[in-house]
Amino acid sequence: MAKENFPLIFERSKEGKSGYNLPALDVPEVNLEEELDDAYIRKVDAELPEVDELELMRHYTGLSNRNFGILSGFYPLGSCTMKYNPVINEDVARLPGFSHIHPYQDTKTIQGALKLMYDLQVHLEEITGMQEITLQPAAGSQGEWTALMIFKAFHEANGESHRNEVIVPDSAHGTNPASAAVAGFKVVEVKSNEKGLVDVEDLRSVVNENTAALMLTNPNTLGLFETEILEMSEIIHEAGGKMYYDGANLNAIMGYARPGDMGFDAVHLNLHKTFTGPHGGGGPGSGPIGVTEELAPFLPKPVVREKDGMYDFDYDLPQSIGMVKGYYGNFGINVRAYTYIRTMGAEGLKKVSEYAVLNANYIMRSLEEKYQLPFTQHCKHEFVISGNKQKAQGVRTLDIAKRLMDFDIHPPTVYFPLIVGEALMIEPTETESKETLDHFIESMIQIADEAENNPEIVQKAPYETDVKRLDETRASRKPVLSYQKQITKEA
Repeated sequence: MAKENFPLIFERSKEGKSGYNLPALDVPEVNLEEELDDAYIRKVDAELPEVDELELMRHYTGLSNRNFGILSGFYPLGSCTMKYNPVINEDVARLPGFSHIHPYQDTKTIQGALKLMYDLQVHLEEITGMQEITLQPAAGSQGEWTALMIFKAFHEANGESHRNEVIVPDSAHGTNPASAAVAGFKVVEVKSNEKGLVDVEDLRSVVNENTAALMLTNPNTLGLFETEILEMSEIIHEAGGKMYYDGANLNAIMGYARPGDMGFDAVHLNLHKTFTGPHGGGGPGSGPIGVTEELAPFLPKPVVREKDGMYDFDYDLPQSIGMVKGYYGNFGINVRAYTYIRTMGAEGLKKVSEYAVLNANYIMRSLEEKYQLPFTQHCKHEFVISGNKQKAQGVRTLDIAKRLMDFDIHPPTVYFPLIVGEALMIEPTETESKETLDHFIESMIQIADEAENNPEIVQKAPYETDVKRLDETRASRKPVLSYQKQITKEA
């Protein structure tokens, strides 16, 4: 049966069917009319489908089969590191000592969980070159904001509250300027040069006595390593500012370079990306931050400490910016990241970077004849190509992305970074096989040939998906978020 014809739950409904069987009530029955305001009592039964349990399960399984995820196929979403999440992570996260505990338990009863958190902090300190880590932030963007609030608290504690400007490259992730603005800073843009790297002379021109920080990812959003990073760090530090490392691209340098050694004062990490926690669907995320020793007093509290072989939460941080996440972070994602790090080991994490870089360069060099390559040097874990050649033939980058779906490939990030016209941002990650990479390359070459010889094929794609091309403007402005009953007129 074709998936698009698979009947959903409302079409399966038949009066009198039931998919549940509740146990007999063993507590006094409550009279809702006496307990609730009349406005909250339903006057008409909800129009819910009447189905049995098996039909209910088939409904949700049918819906899941229409979705696309990393277990469905190749997902080269640039800057998002959509890679395989090892099943062993799930096994460990489900151990009762981790999954059945409560955040308000006496810390003496959760020593194993606290030791895991403490050891994870130690591992992340080593990987990043930072002196202190907090696991609290629930996303990379929240980690960014947390680090900026720490910078603000540090500057204020040193009598420099006038430092209200954060410098952000024109190729940066959109969360960088957004986080700076939410933290109360003025955003100052620094330009990229012809090689796609930060223009150091432009950086010098925008630094002043009001500079609070420079936000940067290295390699940058174009997948290029900032070779003048030490000089940039020196410029910012001499001006009295701080260096912030966006850890979205750490996947490319683990085991080879550390942000702390590049001069960064604060780092956020995406455990739900780089360290194989599940990614997508709105969470759960985990964005720990690491800081230098001078910034440690401002970390969110509590922090996990060890004393005489026992672990506990330390709330005695008078300069702390306060809690940024309820309880102590997304613990389940921390467990998965810890499992990944211990499974891989130091050499394994280094191999991750090697294969991520190898895979990206293999694809980039295989496509450079068919697509425009705006920056020709070797990339790191991701790269950006342009669909400008295809645009000249009437095929936009969006068309290319839609056509890729017919090959069971999720489209890459498109139209980002903004400094590249018709951009496709591709990140294969280290977990994909050469056969998968070759399938992607062959698909992209076929699409380029179609754009040249028969552009209408690409312009009207996709053909093989459950849902064909949408009116994306209408879908954004007038989304249909609930089931719409189909009403047909009888002849």
